Amino acid sequence: MPGRRWNKPSWLALALLLMAVPTFIYLGFWQLQRAHEKELLLAAFAGNAGAQPIPLAAARQQVIGEVFPKVEVSGQFDPLHTYVLDNQVRGGRIGVLVFAVFEPADGSLPLLVNRGFLATATDGSRAPIPAVEAGAQVLHGLFAPPPGVGMRMGGNALARQTQWPKLTVHIDLTEIGADLGRRLDSRVLLLDADVDSGFEREWTPQIIPPERHLGYAFQWFCFALAALVIFIVLHWRRPRSESN
Repeated sequence: MPGRRWNKPSWLALALLLMAVPTFIYLGFWQLQRAHEKELLLAAFAGNAGAQPIPLAAARQQVIGEVFPKVEVSGQFDPLHTYVLDNQVRGGRIGVLVFAVFEPADGSLPLLVNRGFLATATDGSRAPIPAVEAGAQVLHGLFAPPPGVGMRMGGNALARQTQWPKLTVHIDLTEIGADLGRRLDSRVLLLDADVDSGFEREWTPQIIPPERHLGYAFQWFCFALAALVIFIVLHWRRPRSESN
């Protein structure tokens, strides 16, 4: 019985293999690196929650990308304007996140403050929103990017609402700033936990988790292996049987 023999690949097939396999392997290791970075980020996020706060003004000068410094800011809440982020889930329960506008005492850009989660009642009704505290106060929390906007349909619904609080399905700081008639800070403040506030505050960073990056890495390595196997199968063939 004749054995298999190696068919010399074309230059095009060889070039494609030499481009594809290293690229897939590189992307796999890149995803592994991203997974490691996200693990460090999650650890830093957890560590910052219990860290000593720094002034908001200092944090504004140093934050870049996916960092979440613990900050302290003096000022007062705007009692008239509240935004409610609908369709949120915490611990299997549906509810809302409540955002208020905070005016720093130094006159810098207003800051959108995430006051926390309120669960919807079993009959579907929303819990009453506790009023913001009046007067000057000092807030502590994590200075973080806003929640992801995601897919939007129907345009800006805030402009069509006339009563407060206003309901939204995404937090877009540009849209909220336009609704308020003033520019907001590009980040939000995730308030420290307070059992007397009436809100649940268990924050997690809005990032792709490390496990997903590991899954992506596995896929890229599989692509590299598949490309190599396909190349070998296509060029390591059984010779055609000779006719009598």
